[in-house]
Amino acid sequence: MGQEANCFARYAGQRSEGKALLETDDVLFRGAFRLKIPLAAVRAADVVGDDLVVRFGDEEAAFELGAAAAQRWAKRILHPPTLLDKLGIKPAQRVLVVGRFDKDFLSALTEGGADTAAAPRPENDVVFFEANTREELAQLAPLQQYMKRNGALWVVRPKGSPAVSEREVMAAGKDAGLVDVKVARFSETHTAEKFVIPVARR
Repeated sequence: MGQEANCFARYAGQRSEGKALLETDDVLFRGAFRLKIPLAAVRAADVVGDDLVVRFGDEEAAFELGAAAAQRWAKRILHPPTLLDKLGIKPAQRVLVVGRFDKDFLSALTEGGADTAAAPRPENDVVFFEANTREELAQLAPLQQYMKRNGALWVVRPKGSPAVSEREVMAAGKDAGLVDVKVARFSETHTAEKFVIPVARR
């Protein structure tokens, strides 16, 4: 999610200034005390005046964010964006998947209204490409023929794998004439880098 704020937090009779972070799976606070609240454990997230009050288990913590920021954080905590939201997938988009993707991801694409295909076809809004080795990155250049000129190509690779690194993916994208614009957490085990065709070539 990537939200962070310098603020005061109150927890277990303590009050400290520090940094609050709203991550994909947790709310964190780093100050005179440290706090990690798994989102899965959150029972409620309420805005009380200028505070965000988070209740988890039998405990609660308050973050003095200001009313507007507290509203935004509460909404994100209670209604976190889905993977498709983070990847920018919208209903009716043409999506091409190249590689062996998890069936849950493929089902999410279908249920989200995407026009999904595994066989090569032209004019896709988004192409997802699974890269498990650096050698497979040679496919980035030819994969562009299946993209709309203003489309996107997501390279999905294993996290921390010596077989293919982030630097190698970025270099391969540049060699293919693409521009990297975003990195996203794809799953517990995989990460994804987003590439687009430069405006001058569209």
